[in-house]
Amino acid sequence: MISRIYVYVNIPIQETLRIAKSLLLENNNEHTSKQMITFLEVTLQQNYFSFCNNVYQPKMGVSMGSLISNTVAEIFLQDLENTYLKQILDAQNITFCARHVNDILLIYNIKHTTPEKIHSHINKVHANLQFTPTFEHKNRISFLKLLIIRQPTQIDMDIFQKPKTTGTTIGYTSNYPTEHKMAAYRYLINRMLSLPLSTERRKAEWQKI
Repeated sequence: MISRIYVYVNIPIQETLRIAKSLLLENNNEHTSKQMITFLEVTLQQNYFSFCNNVYQPKMGVSMGSLISNTVAEIFLQDLENTYLKQILDAQNITFCARHVNDILLIYNIKHTTPEKIHSHINKVHANLQFTPTFEHKNRISFLKLLIIRQPTQIDMDIFQKPKTTGTTIGYTSNYPTEHKMAAYRYLINRMLSLPLSTERRKAEWQKI
């Protein structure tokens, strides 16, 4: 069984600052660590974002779109993984676990556990986090831009495209630099060649390109 869990990150700022301070002290002297923590505190105090010409300050967590938000979230999530999630995942017979930013992919043996048990355990890790699982459908589930397919003896991979994907690129006769026109094709071809696709799926992707 394959499940994908979206993590809604409501970052506790003070807790994250304590984690950051501990990490800094492990790798730097006290003076440097204090300067970095002060910088981080001052930055997080300017916790504002704009939307539809209005300025907002969230009551909790980091502001949307801030350049430092991803770093702060990563500090908190990595500490959470090391402290809590790895133990819980190991205890629940998780075969594979991967995270990209705030998306977590889990592969587990349904003979030894259930998605309900995993969901229940993970939701008890931290009061600020809400985990909303998405389960495989017809042995398939999308993760980022990949389509993961569960076969009887192996797991296959394909390229996932949303239903509304248009496949439109910059027109060749447009007044854009050639490197801009070719950027999409370089990305698509590199993705096709670098992913472990079967021969048939690689040929199908090449036809799309």
